[in-house]
Amino acid sequence: MIYVSTSCVKNRRIKESVKELAINGFKNIELSGGTEYYENFENDLVKLKDKYNLNYRCHNYFPPPKKTFVLNLASLNDEVFQMSFKHLEEAISLSGRLGANKYAFHAGFFINIRLDEIGKKLSRNDLFNKKKSIDRFCSAYRNLKNINNINLYIENNVFSSTNAKTYTEKKPFMMINFYEYQSLKKKIDFNLLLDVAHLKVSAKTLGLDWKAEFEKMMNVSDYIHVSDNDGLHDLNHQLTKNSEIISILKKSDTQGKDFTLEVYDGMSAIKNSYDILIEAVS
Repeated sequence: MIYVSTSCVKNRRIKESVKELAINGFKNIELSGGTEYYENFENDLVKLKDKYNLNYRCHNYFPPPKKTFVLNLASLNDEVFQMSFKHLEEAISLSGRLGANKYAFHAGFFINIRLDEIGKKLSRNDLFNKKKSIDRFCSAYRNLKNINNINLYIENNVFSSTNAKTYTEKKPFMMINFYEYQSLKKKIDFNLLLDVAHLKVSAKTLGLDWKAEFEKMMNVSDYIHVSDNDGLHDLNHQLTKNSEIISILKKSDTQGKDFTLEVYDGMSAIKNSYDILIEAVS
């Protein structure tokens, strides 16, 4: 099944993003961050679901919180951690109410990131104690798993070349390659949401063979986020028939896997990328 993320279209309210995707023919919609909180947004989603016969899936920073913050379940700042945990509790509960069977959130960070730094160059900060940060993340994850029957997934982070210049020795993100996936898997039993665009950037930054990383992580994931980039930054560009990502997907076993398109280049690019992705994984 192929979903399209609401992050692909830029609207203030989630109902506007969902409606825009629905009237353009998309039935499987991943509800993601980037919209503002407003009262009764859930009622709007239910009405749109019924009207257009939609399938929903919530992701990471959705539902939009009343007070904006950077979601980080590995934070050693107690306020950030508690806000993150409560957000994830609500997201998992909302997923159930909307009929979704999967919910994913990003692996944690070993620093507190400012709102204006998300997806951009990070300022230099002292890193948390890595062991304590990972232990807090893992303990919280175990508690979240017990909420209901939603299958929880953790998404690999992106480590850009720009941020590698700031953090030259110790990396500020959890789970940016296959080795770190394996390490975390030994601590907690979790499902992997593989973001191939994140992996493309991280592998190049770390000097790894990204195709080999891709193939290994594809083998352990049944939920994949797809977009393209230049290998230096996470740009959410459209797919092309000549894309390396598409070439690898065509050679991969994609049976039983779900995909979400995260393309920010406009509706025409979303539709073209959707068609290319369908052809590649069919």
